[in-house]
Amino acid sequence: MVGHERMLVRGGAAMGQEPYVGLATTFDTAAELYQRARPGYPRQLFADLAASAGLGTAGARVLEVGTGTGQATRGLLDRGWSVVTLEPGRELAAVARRVLAGHGDVDVVVSPFERWEAGDQRPFDLVFAATSWHWLDPQVAYRRAAELLRPGGHLAIVATEHVSPPGGDDFFRQVQQVYDEVGMGDGQGGPKPPEAIAAPDVKAIGGSGFFAQPIVHRYVWSQDYTAEEYLALLSTYSGHIAASPWQRKTLFTGIQDMIAARPSATVRKHYLNTLQIAQRID
Repeated sequence: MVGHERMLVRGGAAMGQEPYVGLATTFDTAAELYQRARPGYPRQLFADLAASAGLGTAGARVLEVGTGTGQATRGLLDRGWSVVTLEPGRELAAVARRVLAGHGDVDVVVSPFERWEAGDQRPFDLVFAATSWHWLDPQVAYRRAAELLRPGGHLAIVATEHVSPPGGDDFFRQVQQVYDEVGMGDGQGGPKPPEAIAAPDVKAIGGSGFFAQPIVHRYVWSQDYTAEEYLALLSTYSGHIAASPWQRKTLFTGIQDMIAARPSATVRKHYLNTLQIAQRID
């Protein structure tokens, strides 16, 4: 498994789960840890987002889907944009309000995207979702995004994957044995190389009937973790939160021992963020 959140999400969707039900609700039980452990997004991603969507450095109106605790929201606010951000988890939203206070024009609203009522809000220039769109019902989400956008507005979806580029850390292949022992293996033998992963939402965006074919940007970057930091990160992943106490204890002990035995006492995790931007069809 090794932190493959999208894999778990898609499994839930295939079984007909409602948005933000089941594994998705686990995030709200770890809101403070989520804020401390979850990484942000590359600054270049937001610069490319602004250029591809034709948005200036100030005044744009953005609707964000899935605040979390504001990991991506800060990048939007740094552009000088006005942000309404939707987070169905009350605890996550409370943390987001605290950490985003003073960072710009932002309104954190506790609501699922599909059921949010815009009221007298003016249409948005951008609907943006960072590592959250896959929780939504695509039969509703694309239509709803188009309804909330102004003519010529854009939808931007960021997908995040754990990848293993050439020369990447072999720890994530080795640790599969521990996942298999506790019945949490993904059967993939570890993360894939970045070039093997296609932009996951391109086909659905273009086929929705509401948006043109998207522009795609890709970003590969890495972060080093101590054992304590990496276990904190894993503790924010839905599948690890939902694991049984025995699974978590056995898994985390095995991972901690493996990292402690390394000369650096750290692991290096590589991320792939895929930014997919499409204009509304008018």
